[in-house]
Parts: sequence; structure tokens; C-alpha cells
Amino acid sequence: MKTDELGKWGEDLATQHLSAAGYAIVERNWRVDHFEVDIVAMKNGRIVFVEVKTRSDKDGDPLEAVNRKKILNLVRSANAYVRMFDIPHEIQFDVITVSGTQADYSIEHLPDAFEPPLKTY
Repeated sequence: MKTDELGKWGEDLATQHLSAAGYAIVERNWRVDHFEVDIVAMKNGRIVFVEVKTRSDKDGDPLEAVNRKKILNLVRSANAYVRMFDIPHEIQFDVITVSGTQADYSIEHLPDAFEPPLKTY
């Protein structure tokens, strides 16, 4: 599976998982300028920004790819989204990891995975 196909497959699984867990999906692959968010959802009066990381190797840890730089980019993207649409809700950041193949995979959801850093520069 190509990298972009793998990513789309992981995001499809993540979207299904979130919907089953009571999240309302608002956007997928939201982009403006250089900002990007994989999934924007709502749950319990919060706007939730979801980073999805997919790896075809079950031995690799996709969570390792959610480093400080990725977190800062997600926080900046969320800030742009909130400002653009004048969102009054509390913000939450979730991470979903998908590992494996279509025949044998695991999915892990980390709700409220991190707090945004005080300094984002």
C-alpha cells in the first residue's frame, strides 16, 4: 500500500472509531495555507483536533511520530481553525494510532493526549 493510501486508510479507520465513540465528525483533512488537521470533531461541547498516525508495521510505534514539532504544528493549525471560524468551545487534542495491515491491525485512541505548550514558537 502506498504511503498516501495507507494514511487515508488509517484516517478512515480513525473516523469510524471516533463516530462509534460518540464524536461528531466536523471536518477531515482541513487545510488552509500551511496549516493542516487530520480530523476535526465535536464531543461533550468540545472541539477536538485529532492527529492520526498510521504505520504498516505492527512493530513500529506510530506514536513516536507525534513529537514536539508535530504537536506545535497541530496547535498552530487548531488556533488558525478556531480563529477562522470563531469557535467558542473548549479545545481538546486527541491522537489515534493505527498499526498493521487491513487483515491484521490495531488502533489506539488517546483522548486529550496533550495540553498545548505555553510557547508555540
